[in-house]
Amino acid sequence: MSTITTQDGTEIFFKDWGSKDAQPIMFHHGWPLSSDDWDAQMLFFLEQGFRVVAHDRRGHGRSAQVDFGHDMATYAADASAVAEHLDLRNAIHIGHSTGGGEVAAYVARHGIPQGRVAKAALVSAVPPIMVKTDRYPGGLPIEVFDGFRAALAADRAQFFRDVAAGPFYGFNREGAEVKPTVIDNWWRQGMMGSALAHHQGIKAFSETDQTDDLTAITVPTLVLHGDDDQIVPYRNAGLLSAELLPDATLKIYPGFPHGMLTVNADVLNADLLAFIRN
Repeated sequence: MSTITTQDGTEIFFKDWGSKDAQPIMFHHGWPLSSDDWDAQMLFFLEQGFRVVAHDRRGHGRSAQVDFGHDMATYAADASAVAEHLDLRNAIHIGHSTGGGEVAAYVARHGIPQGRVAKAALVSAVPPIMVKTDRYPGGLPIEVFDGFRAALAADRAQFFRDVAAGPFYGFNREGAEVKPTVIDNWWRQGMMGSALAHHQGIKAFSETDQTDDLTAITVPTLVLHGDDDQIVPYRNAGLLSAELLPDATLKIYPGFPHGMLTVNADVLNADLLAFIRN
């Protein structure tokens, strides 16, 4: 396995496919998954001639199950450690859900200051913040996330099955084409990781105000969101992110769910490729 060890001693697993001379695209996965969630994108962009990179966030997938550092700042620092180890330059960083928050933090705090980033894309991403605050009164009540924590602690395996089989991919909608293998793959990825990392990660993805990160991102940024996202409602996330980003392109997909990068991969891949090549 390809791994690096961060400054705090955490082992991070990563994939690095393609010519080292090609423009790199680094993918950042969502909670509670792993880099495997980007399979459809990594294979597609590899065929398009790009170098594709993805890592498992600390406590997730094949990375070390440490009991510390489960916050957005450390996630971004870990991503930076991978990018620096591989010396990724002129890179495109694409993040889904919590990974979108990681991209915002990485690009603003590390990637742009180091001159490594060409463009970014936020897909069904959590910024600027999910929880309701005085600054963002349209956010979700903290009780929603307390419910996530309680369900995870009570029966993580069942909770993960319910999320994947229901709102994540919109399989709970009338007439939806339910894909059991997609549900199984989501559950497999989630159960590979640490219950503690997942439990603490809920605070990271829901309560981190990333307004300052978004306003600091000066590279072109694509914001993609489905208007039937039951996990991260687009009006409190994608729309607000696009307003805060200095150079944003926003696209809202009618009827697409939170997990659209998997169940609508053909559409997402084409739009991401067009953005990258434009």
